[in-house]
Amino acid sequence: MYSSEKSDNQTSTPAYYASNSPPLPQFGAAPATGIPVSSAPVPWSSGLFDCFSDAKSCCITCWCPCITFGQISEIVDEGKSSCIANGAIYALIMYCTGGCQICFSCCYRSKMREQYNLEEGPCADCVVHWCCEPCAICQEYRELESRGFDLSIGWQGNMEKKNRGIAMPPMQQGMTR
Repeated sequence: MYSSEKSDNQTSTPAYYASNSPPLPQFGAAPATGIPVSSAPVPWSSGLFDCFSDAKSCCITCWCPCITFGQISEIVDEGKSSCIANGAIYALIMYCTGGCQICFSCCYRSKMREQYNLEEGPCADCVVHWCCEPCAICQEYRELESRGFDLSIGWQGNMEKKNRGIAMPPMQQGMTR
């Protein structure tokens, strides 16, 4: 049942495990922690140029990108900044400098990628925003929607919606006479 000879490509694994099965854990291996070992980035839920898959956000982003950007930034900042404030900053930078808002929005794309372990693609974040700012913002919007966020209600609204799904234990009555 056990193979007593080892070849160059064979270990001391019993013969019944050697065929078509993953290797057995070795002694001294790291203990299981419940945290995924693989830190490979995951792909975006939609492509950069899938803008028309969500026509409403595409139109809003093309005509007034500060609105979509503000919604994205509030979710990415987890409510620490407001949609209105970041949207206004974006618009101010865009109208006063004629294009430097790309630096601002690029920072949020990078932050979002880190939070959700997303691939940096099809090229670097700053290049994506430089070449096609509206497409990048639309992709970020769709990514957050695919993760269950309703960007129209903001961070606080999403947290309240999430907490409503968690049943609270009934409160026990104190002693009465």
